[in-house]
Amino acid sequence: MEFRSIEPSMPALRILCLNYEYPPIGGGGGRASASICEALAARGHQVEVQTTGMAHLPRIEESGGVRIMRNFAFRRREDTCSVGEMAAYLACSLIPAIRHTLQMRPDVIHAHFAVPTGALGWAVSTITRTPYVLTAHLGDVPGGVPEQTDRLFKWAGPFTKPIWSGAAGVTAVSGFVAKLAEKAYHRRAVVIPNGITLDPRPELAIHATPRIVMVGRLSIQKNPILAIQALAKISKHPWHLDIIGDGPLRRDVEVAIQNAGLSDRITLHGWLSTADVHQQMTRADILLMPSLSEGMPVAAIEALNNGLAIVSGQIDGMRDVVEDGVNGLMLELAPADFASGLTTLILDPDRLLKMRSASAEKALSFDIIKTAASYEAVLIQAAGAATTSPSLTS
Repeated sequence: MEFRSIEPSMPALRILCLNYEYPPIGGGGGRASASICEALAARGHQVEVQTTGMAHLPRIEESGGVRIMRNFAFRRREDTCSVGEMAAYLACSLIPAIRHTLQMRPDVIHAHFAVPTGALGWAVSTITRTPYVLTAHLGDVPGGVPEQTDRLFKWAGPFTKPIWSGAAGVTAVSGFVAKLAEKAYHRRAVVIPNGITLDPRPELAIHATPRIVMVGRLSIQKNPILAIQALAKISKHPWHLDIIGDGPLRRDVEVAIQNAGLSDRITLHGWLSTADVHQQMTRADILLMPSLSEGMPVAAIEALNNGLAIVSGQIDGMRDVVEDGVNGLMLELAPADFASGLTTLILDPDRLLKMRSASAEKALSFDIIKTAASYEAVLIQAAGAATTSPSLTS
């Protein structure tokens, strides 16, 4: 992995990243934060991470130039986190985070996810007078994932306002997330899309049996049942679907596949390593994303990197990665519409190949080097703004 070094005129920072989900715990947001941390470290900054620990993970380790410290927080699964477990994370992390800040003396704290990590960043900043930058991903903003978080924000909403007002800088992973944040908190966020390390442009060819891949939690938000229903309508056409991920709807997905008679055409892989996900994408033609909502899905950026056409719903969070009719299709969230859209691509390999080529070209906009440089500027500004008043960083 290669990154551009920090410019000599720019100050090297001591950055403490707080995140309740950091690989291998969590999903796309965790992976995105890890890429940012590693890219910032490669640019000459000292980056340390404090995150959730589990019994099978080392308490302290070095990875990608980043020092990672994990605190046990009663989390039971890597892929899901309940509201109670989020509260446990805050309770178990406050004292270690304060201690870590006093020892490291960071110039700035970078808190990923306004809820719950933003609350920790705000508390540590209030006590230690260290500025923090807040990054919103989607479900941590009111209206981002309403089917999952509406009830949470109804009672927790007033308590989240200081998190936003107290931040020295605010960023969001997409324009959609930034609009939600401004509506809820009247705070403008700098939009910094998630980024990845780009591979050499892939050599593209359409498989005789088109390969479709889905990546993500099997949850209501990701809407996997719609995908099964849509594919059941086009079973007469050649295709194979690989589903990567797990979650609360796993059993429902298995039943839907069996009832549709598609057990020999759909492979459920469960969670795979980053390397194995990448390998599956190199073998695919289409990324299928029937999600009800998205912020800036890392899976979609990885699909661009591998030159996959993307078929998604007409949702705001996908508009940064899908240009309808150019590198994919944006469809109504209905089985019939997805079935029709997938059929047009399966039966027209020339069109599918053009869309794949357009995705590979669009991937250039999501280079992690650009992402890291943007975060670097925000973090330097936040750290510099704090030098006018006494603090641990002075």
